[in-house]
Amino acid sequence: METNNLTLGEFIIENQKHYKSTSGEFSRLLSSIKLAAKIVNYNVNKAGLVDIMGNAGEVNIQGENQQKLDVYANDVFMKTLINREIVCGIASEEEDTFVTIKGKNETNENKYVVLIDPLDGSSNIDVNVSVGTIFSIYKRITPIGTPVEMSDFLQPGNLQVAAGYVVYGTSTMLVYTSGHGVNGFTLNPAIGSFYLSHPNFQFPEDGKIYSINEGNYVHFPQGVKDYLKYCQEEKDDRPYTSRYIGSLVSDFHRNMIKGGIYLYPTSSIGPKGKLRLLYECNPMAFLAEQANGKATDGYKRILDIKPTELHQRVPFFCGSKNMVDKAEEFMAKYPENAIY
Repeated sequence: METNNLTLGEFIIENQKHYKSTSGEFSRLLSSIKLAAKIVNYNVNKAGLVDIMGNAGEVNIQGENQQKLDVYANDVFMKTLINREIVCGIASEEEDTFVTIKGKNETNENKYVVLIDPLDGSSNIDVNVSVGTIFSIYKRITPIGTPVEMSDFLQPGNLQVAAGYVVYGTSTMLVYTSGHGVNGFTLNPAIGSFYLSHPNFQFPEDGKIYSINEGNYVHFPQGVKDYLKYCQEEKDDRPYTSRYIGSLVSDFHRNMIKGGIYLYPTSSIGPKGKLRLLYECNPMAFLAEQANGKATDGYKRILDIKPTELHQRVPFFCGSKNMVDKAEEFMAKYPENAIY
């Protein structure tokens, strides 16, 4: 698509009518995310030139080794949002628990909380493969002016105010929804502005790409194995093409443009799945539904799952509607495998 002259900032202002009750707070929040993304993008793109690649020597709350860029990206987003005092709380995939943000007078009158995966797919950074940032925004449910509580973060995805991601690739794009469609903005590095390049993203209803780590095939539930055999069958418009990058943002972005399904199911080595409900699945599910796609855990709509813990994992089936529907048909034959 040709680049539109509308910048992200101008687009937000033009659509301010959707956020009449925010007094510009929502716009400032997105602007802060945009700023942090540009800083992270700069360092991602020079990762091979400075000592910012590799293992940081720490393990995060999920028991995963943190990459140096994981830690760096987390610091950038946390500091940007905290210093600008535009949210009352933040939860990050890289932090043990949520962070309460106090205002100048030890209170905080802001309405929003942010949940963020600062650098999704960071294990790919050493081999120069696209990575991304995923964010999710909610209105707090506890009284304004009081410290945020866990309940502000454990809201079902259907209450999200906005969600989006940044993909740091051959071009850097910020894609987001506020419940009024999905729009993509490409960074012009020469002047540092994001321009509307992909208005009104839409998943094709059908696709020919399936994205899954087939190396774990032996560990998958039978419904997933049966669906994969269906995808590989030489019949009608099949076999489908297998494309798996290992970066959720990149796989999702490709499938939204070309049509496809992304699967990260439960397995015998991951009985609840691997992806995090709050930091990955909810925001991507919101984007998918706003772009004519579908997202489930194989049985149930992702956005209807009531979170019970900050780092909760869920199975994830997301993409073109007809492909997700077909995968659910195979899963429905094994109702005993449903976990929510």
